[in-house]
Amino acid sequence: MNMTKLLEVKNLKMYYSTMKGDVKAVDDISFSLEKGESLGLAGESGCGKSSVALALMKLYPSNAKILSGEVLLDGVNLLEMSDEVIRQNIRWKRISIVPQAAMNAFNPVFTIKEQIVEAILTHEDVTEKEAGERTVELLRRVGIDPSRASNYPHEFSGGMKQRAMMAMALSCNPDLIIADEPTTALDVIVQAQVLKEIKTLQEELGLSMILISHDLSVVAETCEKTMIMYAGNIVEDASTLEIFRAALHPYSIGLLGAFPKLTGERKRLESIKGNPPNLLNPPPGCRFHPRCPNAKDLCEVIPPFIQETHKGHRVACHMVNKHPEYR
Repeated sequence: MNMTKLLEVKNLKMYYSTMKGDVKAVDDISFSLEKGESLGLAGESGCGKSSVALALMKLYPSNAKILSGEVLLDGVNLLEMSDEVIRQNIRWKRISIVPQAAMNAFNPVFTIKEQIVEAILTHEDVTEKEAGERTVELLRRVGIDPSRASNYPHEFSGGMKQRAMMAMALSCNPDLIIADEPTTALDVIVQAQVLKEIKTLQEELGLSMILISHDLSVVAETCEKTMIMYAGNIVEDASTLEIFRAALHPYSIGLLGAFPKLTGERKRLESIKGNPPNLLNPPPGCRFHPRCPNAKDLCEVIPPFIQETHKGHRVACHMVNKHPEYR
């Protein structure tokens, strides 16, 4: 399939200023996304996944600062645009987000329909009647009976609120949807239904999608590519199939070892010892080395660069890339 790049992120570095110093949440990452492609962004909590989403939409808080890098949408750097241009021309119209707290994102005093209609009228040149008709169709598309459009958020279950937020994210026909932990707090049955809905919509509408999750099963079910983040860095990036079949980075392997398998020999799940580092003062060298079972002296002093081991597979690990100082 002939695909063209929709999004390119180049050497993005975003820190948060605090009273104790800078939190290095996103520390020099680069990746790209093709039109119609789905990318899973995975890793433990606190590794910078949601900060990437905020940077892409320029929704970061006032204490965040972009130190370097580019976010190119169809070749145009979003980081050079004013907040007003981003609000008018990019958010919802080109890039939309299903936030991590989607179930609490609706205003409790307005109906679901009123809130989706408002989003459409804010960004699209349509009449209120046309916006209402589009809202009804969107709710139907995400599996909500249109007769429920006039309900208030408290009258929806968690799964219905999640679907309604998906309808809002689709309301202005964006090119890219970012879904940040879209199945948080949902039971496994509703989670499966929501994931199926997300994948169906993405394929039917030809959307590009970035799905952020700490749950590798969610990524496996919905995404063609997987990018593993650890402590503000990308440590591995490949097709989802290759990550699950032949992960190379010790962190990726550790995550997969903690993931239950439905086939093959039954064995005890292995957790990764320790916790992600405090990004106010991350460890020198490879940031994973204090938890890595394969760490050598080199790993403690020299940060590994992410490199392509073979076509379409990038890894940041001295042991995989055979750093010349360790041969």
